[in-house]
Amino acid sequence: MVLHAGPEDSWHGVVADGGQFPPEAGRYHLYIGLFCPFAHRANLVRHLKGLDSLIDLSIVKPYPKGDDKGWPGWQFPSLPDDPYEGATEDHLFKSKFLHEVYFKDDAEYKGRYSVPLLWDKKEGKIVNNESAELLRWLPTAFNTVLPNDSPNRELDLYPEHLRTAIDEISVWMQRDLNTGVYKAGFATTQEGYDENVPTVFAALNKLEALIHQNGGPYVLGKDLTEIDIRAYATIIRFDAVYVQHFKCNLGMIRADYPVIHEWLKNLYWNVKGFRETTDFRHIKENYTKSHYKINPLAITPLGPFPDIVEGVDLDFSKLKPGAILHPAVVERQKGLYGQVSSKF
Repeated sequence: MVLHAGPEDSWHGVVADGGQFPPEAGRYHLYIGLFCPFAHRANLVRHLKGLDSLIDLSIVKPYPKGDDKGWPGWQFPSLPDDPYEGATEDHLFKSKFLHEVYFKDDAEYKGRYSVPLLWDKKEGKIVNNESAELLRWLPTAFNTVLPNDSPNRELDLYPEHLRTAIDEISVWMQRDLNTGVYKAGFATTQEGYDENVPTVFAALNKLEALIHQNGGPYVLGKDLTEIDIRAYATIIRFDAVYVQHFKCNLGMIRADYPVIHEWLKNLYWNVKGFRETTDFRHIKENYTKSHYKINPLAITPLGPFPDIVEGVDLDFSKLKPGAILHPAVVERQKGLYGQVSSKF
């Protein structure tokens, strides 16, 4: 694959031994926003694999975003006059806007100034800004650099024996849930909203049944995989943002999906890296204060409270799977996945 085919294209580089971007401690810099579910994926891998000492980090503010075309885009706090807790300055270039970093590689770039973005300090180039690609290769890219006794060195989020399942689930999860919430939330007509919101809950119904079927504590059973990362980045935002802001209010995770809720609580409270990469203020203020057409007064709700319920019971066999049985959801679930369990 070409690294960057032109001003309209993303960057598709890979960190790999013997390649253009070999793994080296301190060579790469990751730009993220704590609000963004897609950047959250990369930051989660960075924490889970113990790469935080190898890849340093700059964090943009959650708002303002810019105009309808994304200009001027995400910006960094101007310290000390314009601080925002949890955001950082651009540690490499002291940029005001993220687009300035993009233009250092391609001054004619016409795409989105999105996060995550991985920068190569040695070559002075962007390596990759595609979250799905980063999620696939970043977990193993630095294995030869991590110490042999590192507890995270052998963590494989794409294990051979689960690759077929991961590949199949990734397709519908990305289409129906990860981006499905945006299709519903950014709908500009009643018809568009009515068409897209049932898909979100059909996917949640399927995920609820899948985790229960596999016995937890992870989506595919005993192995933590990239599917958990894909799902977590969306589910952790669901009750806090998508229910009210994107009008995905046919149900809530904490009230209607007991299996997903237990899965979520376990990751947040018990698996190091998930809570550490989750910032509810950044998440809530990004959506409510940068989507002017959806929330023109930019008021951020206080709830739900608490952000995440405490207490985890890992005996998933005791849980009765939940589901949203709105007729449109049931019909969509049948159409997308072929059947709806009678146990619901």
